[in-house]
Amino acid sequence: MDPFAALGIPRSFDVDLASAERAHRELSRALHPDKFIGTGSSERRAALGKAVEVNEAWRVVRDPIRRAEALFRLAGVPTGESDAPQPAPDFLMEMIEQREALSEAKRARDRDAVRAMAKAIDARAREVERSLAAGFARGEAVALVGRLGELRFYRRFLDEVSVIEDELDAA
Repeated sequence: MDPFAALGIPRSFDVDLASAERAHRELSRALHPDKFIGTGSSERRAALGKAVEVNEAWRVVRDPIRRAEALFRLAGVPTGESDAPQPAPDFLMEMIEQREALSEAKRARDRDAVRAMAKAIDARAREVERSLAAGFARGEAVALVGRLGELRFYRRFLDEVSVIEDELDAA
């Protein structure tokens, strides 16, 4: 499935999310089951199938990792975590150190340190997203696969930060 085609938006990493969301809402309204009450069962099934496709397309397009994966897939570039090249060893070591520091901040219940690390990693994730947008715009999909791996690491880190913040808030 091409999520960009399903939403009728340009195939690009640098998506105007507000426009994509409007397209999703309009298509969802047009495909709503109430619009197909008086139609035949095959037409209802087709509309339901299209509605499911539109909803999945929106989930893909609004998530930078899934959006990049879709663009890679459409370009014929494998992106599975086992298929894609691993990030550089220096990057992996740095992420191990970052996670150890995060674990230390969690043990110390240091919200400020957790937030500071999250802010730094979020800035790096946004830089990777800008790099992906520029690279896809230049047609350099193959050269970008490693950046997707970095973005995955950053996402996991930020997900872990979110869990830690919830735990600290609950205590």
